[in-house]
Amino acid sequence: MEGLRLMKEGSYIGQVTNNSTIISLLESNSNVEVMLQTVFKDRVFYLYPSDNPKVFEFIYILSGQIEYVENGRKTNLKKNDYFSAKNIKKPILFEAKTDVSYLWIITEPTFHHISEDIENLRKLVLNVESKDKYTYNHGIRVANYSVKIASKLNFSKDQMKDLYLAAELHDIGKINIPLEILQKPGKLTKEEFDIIKKHSKDGADIVSETSYKYLADIIEQHHERLNGSGYPNALQEDEILLPAKIIGVADTFDAMTEDRAYRKAFSAQFAMEEIKGLTGTHYDINVVEALESVLKEEGKIE
Repeated sequence: MEGLRLMKEGSYIGQVTNNSTIISLLESNSNVEVMLQTVFKDRVFYLYPSDNPKVFEFIYILSGQIEYVENGRKTNLKKNDYFSAKNIKKPILFEAKTDVSYLWIITEPTFHHISEDIENLRKLVLNVESKDKYTYNHGIRVANYSVKIASKLNFSKDQMKDLYLAAELHDIGKINIPLEILQKPGKLTKEEFDIIKKHSKDGADIVSETSYKYLADIIEQHHERLNGSGYPNALQEDEILLPAKIIGVADTFDAMTEDRAYRKAFSAQFAMEEIKGLTGTHYDINVVEALESVLKEEGKIE
């Protein structure tokens, strides 16, 4: 019939796949897009405030379970639950408790913003993390913590997007580090640690060759510390970009609370206390307090 389109299962206009999600564009008409998205377990996804207050989003859960936390109160949503958003004032975060699939309808173009460049960069990160079981999915976890911190600091829509990508890619420069150093179970020599320290600048150089070059400074600075003891440029205080300060705290927390070849994971409470002890010398107090607030809301610390 004229004007009718019948589509079979598995059909789509376009699709993007990475280690966090699969997004399939099912239909696009004028300013409305209909997408099928799968978000993998333990990944965070979020709704952004739009520059256009009339933009409407609707999500219908087809399978799996997600969690929404507000003011310490958790709400679980599962199959056949749904929600919508219009004219929201700040980013709304959800966490996939299982692999979750949902139908996503939005009244502004969205799908085309997902570029080939970012997918190629994510493949490099996956290549790095697949070499070492102790750092697998480290970038995703750091990105999740980073956007949760940023949500407490009232980041804008564009700032949140940039932060998430920079955090996800922050260790991409480790692609140049020999495997025997990445996987060494004992203490690194000075020479080996000097090689490790190159990854911040190497990562910035890699990203600078893409359309995401504006993230390069954030990636280069994620190991800088307030008192100038960081690397690669011994930056201090306001010389360090706020997104880099956030990633630095999230990176440290995740590294401490995950197993490593040379030690077992520390508890979230211990890691938080250690980070708080370095507030003002290494880490920004506002960032640390934001992380502490997130962890308390999630019940990970007292």
